[in-house]
Amino acid sequence: MKFIKLVIQTLKVFILFTGCTILFYYAIMWVSEEYRNQHRYEEPEGKAVKVVSDGMASENNWYDRLIMFYLNGE
Repeated sequence: MKFIKLVIQTLKVFILFTGCTILFYYAIMWVSEEYRNQHRYEEPEGKAVKVVSDGMASENNWYDRLIMFYLNGE
């Protein structure tokens, strides 16, 4: 009798664990699909301002940009 109760309790825990794992898996897949459908590199709308000018993007300015990175920590 005790053995049967132990088996039933074990099966309940196993079924609960499996159900929660499957639910968590599909929730993560749903969130992943939502983020995958977002367009990350769309053209900005409204009064967008260009952050880097063409003069700053040159290869000759890499040392100054590196020093600025170390000073600002960004």
